[in-house]
Order: sequence, then C-alpha cells, then structure tokens
Amino acid sequence: MSAIKALSAPVYGLLVLTPMTIAFGQVLFKMTGARLAEGPDTPFYSILFNPVFIVAVFLYGVATLAWVYVLKMVPLSMAYSFMALTFVLVPLMAAFFLKEPLTVKYAIGACLIIAGLFVVQS
Repeated sequence: MSAIKALSAPVYGLLVLTPMTIAFGQVLFKMTGARLAEGPDTPFYSILFNPVFIVAVFLYGVATLAWVYVLKMVPLSMAYSFMALTFVLVPLMAAFFLKEPLTVKYAIGACLIIAGLFVVQS
C-alpha cells in the first residue's frame, strides 16, 4: 500500500490545500507589489497597512499552521513533494486573477510536475 492511500481524507486535503493557499497568497503579494509600483514615491513600509498584503500574510500564517499539523503525521520527504503544486497553481491563478498569459511550455511543465507527484507518491 502506498503512503498516500494510508492517509486520512482530511490530511490528504491539507496536503493539497496548503499549496493552494500559498499560491493564492503569491497572487496577493503580486497585487501588493503592483500597487506599490503605481506610486514610485510610496514608502515601502506602507504595505504594512495594505489590506491585500495583510490578507496574504494571514493566508501564509494559516498555511503554515496547516503544514505543521500535516507534518506531525506525514514524513517531510513525502509531504514536501506536494509543494510542487505551487508551480502549477501560481501561474493558473495569475492567469485567472492577473490576466497573465499561459503558454504551451507551462502546460507541458505543469503536466510533468503532476505526473512527477504521482510517481513520487506511488
């Protein structure tokens, strides 16, 4: 039996939800950076008061807590492979929320990453 089949549904869900949360946080960080770029004279510390930045940091905190919870039950070598999903999810979310382009090379790479995750977990 593979390690992934031995996991409970909630733990498996957290293994997937954590990279999803991290990916969404990355989109929010990009939005924060874009807002800073709009006003070149805006002091960098102003991000501390930016609601989008605050939500991004909160999401990272929630993802970190979920990750630590997962790691109490799953070996790091197995769990960390799920973080590769961020390389698939960030560009997808950037395309959806930021209208960034996706390429055929991205699609091929994303398929290889997902296939690699299946190989590592089998």
